[in-house]
Amino acid sequence: MKSYYNIGLFILRVGFSALMLTHGIPKFLQLVQGDFSFGDPLGIGATISFFLTVFAEFVCSILVLIGYKTRLACIPLIVTMLVAVFVVHLNDPIGSKELGLVYLLAFTAIALMGPGKFGFDRR
Repeated sequence: MKSYYNIGLFILRVGFSALMLTHGIPKFLQLVQGDFSFGDPLGIGATISFFLTVFAEFVCSILVLIGYKTRLACIPLIVTMLVAVFVVHLNDPIGSKELGLVYLLAFTAIALMGPGKFGFDRR
């Protein structure tokens, strides 16, 4: 039974972090090109918001993908999804919030369970 748990956690961790990279890679490339145009949902400045989002969606997704510092790396991803769902898309219909909620739930579960046996942290 324990082996199925670790396989399931591996699929959850790798699957969701790889899918999040489809959002993070374009933002990282935008950053590398010097284009810092981005929203400012928290009022801390568009550039800071952009850097924090790139850090979460690109850097932290890679850390979760490989299972290194997984619980810590999930925190920026959770915060980013909270902002996306409850600030950026607050007044939108549930269909616009659905993907953010799915990511929020998945990264919260991963943060609670850790990387599992098949990550660099090996817990």
